[in-house]
Amino acid sequence: MTLPRDYTGQSCSLARSLEVVGERWTLLIVRDAFYGVRRFGDFAAHLGVPRAVLTDRLTTLTGADVLARVPGTGRREVYELTPKGVSLWPAVRALTVWGDEHYATGGPRRIFRHAADDAPIAADGRCTRCDTAVEVRDILVTPGPGLGPGDEDDDPVTVALSRPHRLLQPLRG
Repeated sequence: MTLPRDYTGQSCSLARSLEVVGERWTLLIVRDAFYGVRRFGDFAAHLGVPRAVLTDRLTTLTGADVLARVPGTGRREVYELTPKGVSLWPAVRALTVWGDEHYATGGPRRIFRHAADDAPIAADGRCTRCDTAVEVRDILVTPGPGLGPGDEDDDPVTVALSRPHRLLQPLRG
């Protein structure tokens, strides 16, 4: 039996948010969109999510105006975060920091850095060197100490993320 997507009888903002981003795979899709994943096939390959589930989650995210389908190369459409989706960054970052603190062995798998001075970004989203609140577009994602050799797959997203890359910049066309 499939669980409903809504939280009947719950009127709080957290319940409303979970109706959009609370299903399995959804926040990982959003995370990958921040990394620059835009193509359906790249989401599927990087996450290992069943295609039917991915289709459902992308439909939910586009219907909620978190992602938008936009023209890509050729006749393909791709996905990109909307301003509403970009505003999820503090939540995605906070959950990532929490996971690094409680579950990462050997350190975080990814480090977020301020593009202007290459300094790490603190848990509160501020640059550890210049103390600036760093905008999403000014964040570099780089491999961290918890990402060991042979620890990753060879899908196009993983390969692209083995080098520093600005958030929201497309990994591929």
